[in-house]
Amino acid sequence: MSNISALHEAGQDVSAKPFFKGEDGTVAALQIQKNGFLKEHITKVEALLVCVSGEVVFENEKGFKQTLINGDYIKIEPMVKHWVKGVQDSQLLLIK
Repeated sequence: MSNISALHEAGQDVSAKPFFKGEDGTVAALQIQKNGFLKEHITKVEALLVCVSGEVVFENEKGFKQTLINGDYIKIEPMVKHWVKGVQDSQLLLIK
């Protein structure tokens, strides 16, 4: 049995690792520690961010702000600057 938390090295506030590559898309495993900050960035394609465990706050440049906890997900618009802050140690999946 495997766990996505095992993909990441301890001690990093934010970690992103390739997790799965299919014919039509990819999945990355993200780890954001409590008070960790995934700096603002833009995706070129629509994406889905799924909170597997923990709690994070997703925000974008349009003023949208959403807290995600275990099992929550959000669609990320392409070409819109966004960022994520860890409220608790968290594991997430980014599907593109």
